[in-house]
Amino acid sequence: MEAVPALSKLWGSYEKGVAMRSSIFKWGGIAASVILIAFGIGSIVVGAWGINYTRDQLTLEQITGSPDMTPSAIKAEAQQAGLTNVDLPTCSVAGEQVDTGSEAKCFASYMRVHTLEATGGQVYSEMGRFLDENGKATSDEAQAAKDPKTGAPVPNQARDIWVTYTALSTALNTSYFAERVGVFGIVMGIALLLVGIGFLVLVLGAIERKPAAEAAPAPAAAKT
Repeated sequence: MEAVPALSKLWGSYEKGVAMRSSIFKWGGIAASVILIAFGIGSIVVGAWGINYTRDQLTLEQITGSPDMTPSAIKAEAQQAGLTNVDLPTCSVAGEQVDTGSEAKCFASYMRVHTLEATGGQVYSEMGRFLDENGKATSDEAQAAKDPKTGAPVPNQARDIWVTYTALSTALNTSYFAERVGVFGIVMGIALLLVGIGFLVLVLGAIERKPAAEAAPAPAAAKT
């Protein structure tokens, strides 16, 4: 007789524990789903903003491709300049306003060919720092021609061309990278949004089903 009330009390405590755990899992699942959905929406918004901001900044620079920025035209120029072992662009921005990351990257690749044409096929590290009396590059300050006004060695202006090219091409390629990051953010945002929605559906579906423990009947009282 005394065992029956104790067993009923124990069963009641078990049911309360099950209900508490069910409530924690329920609200925890809903909170996790909401967070995933919020992060997904935020990622999509930030990604889209990044792409638009990058394109707006490119538009402000008013960059337009020159007529020779086609694969066939630049190939003829490179051959005429005697350039060898140079990767020639396969894209085209001739006469187009550069206002997207892909166009910026394409424009930068043409700038490299133009710079090589201006420096005789030499990159920055291959050129001497100064010019001698014959106008040839040299890194020996003693052999460099002297400026008649200042007496300083005459600098090699071709190196300045590379400095300018490096600055501009880096900015253009960074625009391309920024746009790709924006696209990645949108894709990740969509993925997080779908995962969050799917997780929420699973949680709500589980809430509608009563736990097996709740559905189980209480133990019958022992007959005297």
